[in-house]
Amino acid sequence: MKVSREQVAENRRLILDAAARLFRDRGIDGVTVAQIMAAAGLTHGAFYGHFKSKDDLVAQACAHALPASREDVVIADYAAAYLSGEHRDNRGGGCVFAALGSEAVRGGPDMRRTLTAAVRAQLDRLTRTAPGKTPAARRQAAITAWAAMVGAVTLARLVDDETLSDEILDATKAGLG
Repeated sequence: MKVSREQVAENRRLILDAAARLFRDRGIDGVTVAQIMAAAGLTHGAFYGHFKSKDDLVAQACAHALPASREDVVIADYAAAYLSGEHRDNRGGGCVFAALGSEAVRGGPDMRRTLTAAVRAQLDRLTRTAPGKTPAARRQAAITAWAAMVGAVTLARLVDDETLSDEILDATKAGLG
């Protein structure tokens, strides 16, 4: 039975949704292709009709999980949502960088290229509204703020003390003003 183009596109979206969620929640090595396909409601055999390899899927799932581009991102507004308990507790639906950053440094070239482009785009968006009198000062403020946010969420997720976790998020938010 031939599958329509629409169904192929829908199946691909289901796979990417499941993979992006599971990779962020369990880590890249913590989930198998079979588990991803089961979560997508598809058979394992259908995988290779959509992706060359698990590495190919990882790169495409990371790109899929990246938020839609927003032209203007005000650091304080972004920090309020990013440095929240809801974001911290939603690994599977949260930031790719906080969830997979330590694994991504060992990722394949496609994944690294995808994430590098996403870092550049995010920093460009933050730079446009960052404080500073010169473009260089605004760029530095954007890099500092976003690095602090990603680091804070990473630390807040790894500690096993909820009070300390909240303190990390709150202190970072306050530090970003």
